[in-house]
Amino acid sequence: MERPTKTSEDEPVAHAHLERFMTTQSIPITPELFEKLYLSPHNIVKGDLRKKFANPTPVALGGFLLSLTPISCILLGWQGAGGLGASDVGAYIYFGGLLMLLGAVGEFLLGNSFPTVVFSTFGAFWFTFGATLTPSYGAYAAYATDPQDPLSGLTSPQFQASFAFFLMWMGVLCTVFLIASIRTNIVFFVIFLIVIPAFECLAAAFWHNSKGNLELGLKLQHAGAGILLVASLLGWYIFLALVLAGVDFPYELPLGDLSTRIPGASDRAVRARHVESPI
Repeated sequence: MERPTKTSEDEPVAHAHLERFMTTQSIPITPELFEKLYLSPHNIVKGDLRKKFANPTPVALGGFLLSLTPISCILLGWQGAGGLGASDVGAYIYFGGLLMLLGAVGEFLLGNSFPTVVFSTFGAFWFTFGATLTPSYGAYAAYATDPQDPLSGLTSPQFQASFAFFLMWMGVLCTVFLIASIRTNIVFFVIFLIVIPAFECLAAAFWHNSKGNLELGLKLQHAGAGILLVASLLGWYIFLALVLAGVDFPYELPLGDLSTRIPGASDRAVRARHVESPI
């Protein structure tokens, strides 16, 4: 007895059945899990790109950590390190800059505004820092006291005083991120909270170095670097939590979700409408 052959007319039916199967087998993402995976409050966007694309958040965070952690150790002067971390220019550009930019693009495609802004601006920071230490850009060479020695520009009072403003305003930028991160999680919030004084300490260190107060400048540099190291350790904790969540690890690391504890403006508007017109 011959078996019935599958015709082209049967394919739409089979495809629809497959879609129903995948839908029923999918696991809904809770607001808490969404915030952990994307470091952003749960938001509703059109399309299903989150089902098609991988999570870009660990990519950006990994690039950030592999730039921040080494520079923190270098600025602390561990094992005789120094030179503003010029040895790791490649890491700043390709890990800190490129990976964070790629992560920002991924977050943009998924409709996650806050991570997009954070990752893109910090990616630009690492690109800028790497370019500043790259001789071909001539950033410090323009301040060199000896034309035959471009490196002398790194210790020039004008260069030190000028670069400090960039670090100071990075602290202001992080203040804005700190306020917005109240709706993410506790660990992410604490990172911004402690990164702000770190940038200000480093800015103050450059200003004191420009005035010849090298001893105080070194103390401020070590203070800022120490704070950045603590921030990077917290970042490694978030990174581990994201990677474990990405492979559906049986144990979860808590981040202290705040997205459901602090309702957003849209949530309050919905509640207000329910109060005004109860069903």
